[in-house]
Amino acid sequence: MAQQLWLLRHGDAEPHGARHDADRRLTAKGEKQARMAGEALARLGLEFAAVYTSPRVRARDTAHLAAAALKADPLIHQPLSAGFDADEARALLAAAGDGARVLVVGHDPDFSQTVHDLTGARIDLKKGGIAGVRIDGSAAELIDLLRPREVEEIVA
Repeated sequence: MAQQLWLLRHGDAEPHGARHDADRRLTAKGEKQARMAGEALARLGLEFAAVYTSPRVRARDTAHLAAAALKADPLIHQPLSAGFDADEARALLAAAGDGARVLVVGHDPDFSQTVHDLTGARIDLKKGGIAGVRIDGSAAELIDLLRPREVEEIVA
């Protein structure tokens, strides 16, 4: 049975150099992007078997703000911090079971590369953007790509 992997890139964050990279926080814009992403996913009727997040502050905060609308509790998954790939994605889906949807919150370029490795699609996942991938056995397809402005239109 087909599964779905949904990837949410963290919202807009403090600039590089503001503090140690792992501790960079969301800006007010990033907090808004995170809330809207969660609300958009909820309005699309998506329910998730699990929500995983990078331990980095900006991703973790994005996950918690988005998950509030989804009535989910994000779990920290260390590989989402750096080096997340198609094999990691498949492992999370395998743990979730047949037909499951999993949401991961993390970073680029890992997410764009993972989508490419799974589907062959080349995407530019913006901060606060969402990609959805349907996986059925060894076949995978990009089923949705939402830029922040499109997320905002769903919520409006």
